[in-house]
Amino acid sequence: MHTHGQDRPKPYVEVRDDYARQHRSPAVELRLDGPGGRTLWPLLTVTQGALILACLPLVEAPPEPRPPLPSLASVSQGLALLSGLQDFLCGPGGKPEPDVLASRLAALPSVLLQVCPLGRPLDTPPPAGSVPAAVAPSPGGAQKQPAWKAGVHRGRAVVSVALTEKVRSMQYGKSSQQDIWDVYGMVMCKCEVEGVLPNVTVTLTLPPNGSPLQDILVHPCVTSLDASILTACSVDENDCSAFSGPYKFPFSPPLELFRLCSYTSQVPMPPILGSYQLKAEENHLKANVVLKLHESVKNSFEYCEAHIPFFNQNLMGSVEVKVSSGQLEVSKEKSLLVWVLGQKFPKSHEAALEGTVHFSGTVAGPTDPLCTGLTAYIKLYFRVADFTLSGCCVDQHSVQVYSSAKPRIVTTRELVSSEYYIWNSTGDAPVSSGAVTASH
Repeated sequence: MHTHGQDRPKPYVEVRDDYARQHRSPAVELRLDGPGGRTLWPLLTVTQGALILACLPLVEAPPEPRPPLPSLASVSQGLALLSGLQDFLCGPGGKPEPDVLASRLAALPSVLLQVCPLGRPLDTPPPAGSVPAAVAPSPGGAQKQPAWKAGVHRGRAVVSVALTEKVRSMQYGKSSQQDIWDVYGMVMCKCEVEGVLPNVTVTLTLPPNGSPLQDILVHPCVTSLDASILTACSVDENDCSAFSGPYKFPFSPPLELFRLCSYTSQVPMPPILGSYQLKAEENHLKANVVLKLHESVKNSFEYCEAHIPFFNQNLMGSVEVKVSSGQLEVSKEKSLLVWVLGQKFPKSHEAALEGTVHFSGTVAGPTDPLCTGLTAYIKLYFRVADFTLSGCCVDQHSVQVYSSAKPRIVTTRELVSSEYYIWNSTGDAPVSSGAVTASH
């Protein structure tokens, strides 16, 4: 029986107190007092004399069964960080003078702010107690593997660049309310290339008559940028002298998929113009819809659907509706018509829907406090591959990679709908002020 303090007895626990059970793993389990008996694991520890350094790495895995420690990249990063802290505090001899250790402990918070911002290790601290002015690879010479890159890519080098433009729209079909729309683009990258800190340059280009990109934001890994790229803003009046490209983004990529940049673009017309007229007649509603694809838009969709909901009504009864193109699907339990336009508009670039929807019975359908009376809308969902409204693209040959192996370059672009509404022109529609747009 051990004693502690003023001879207060403390029970002997074999798993904790048996001298024969020496702990050999740097990861321990910390059991917390209180209800629930929760534990912290893995708590990494490094012991240097009377000094114990510990950290708790983030484990993004189910708690049970526990994953093996070697499979956790955060454990490797945590041990590298603790080892670096040990070198920083104790130096190569491992036994610093008390006043030296005290001064290094005092400097430790500033060191951690630089080498572990927001809890994510950038690199291990410098040895021998020198406080770094900044954490950055020195130009020239051999580069040290940063702790945040757990391993180096091996195998076939591939650089993937995906450009996605999303278009929003609010169309009212009224002279008293302007239709509005806007375009938001983003470039996602995944760079699987060899080397500790490889250099990659991605270039965005516009067609000769393209409108300059605006509101450009870039990822912190971008190493340099022309100041004129960042000045164009959609809030200001359109400046004819705005920078219209090419837009070069040199960077040293992280291992994971990341957003290289985002932008907005002023386009003269929305891709699909629509009109929606809904009228009430006795116990049914009469609907008339016309959708017209703008001639500048590629007529080749991965999908294109118009969802027509009917709120604050009893459940649907009979539906007598015809479409000039595509197919109509009826979901009575959702009070919803789904007009599947398919992969192409007709040669006329125009499609129409017309008919009546009856409501019978006493069972109430879906409700919406916004859409009362004849306030109703159509919502469009579509995706067009290998196309952008702005004309912006990433030329496969313009992607430059400076590494030991020549990578395979994969570039894609697409246009996707986002919050694309066409309101019933015979009802009251809410006016949106959230989009910064051109207008009819």
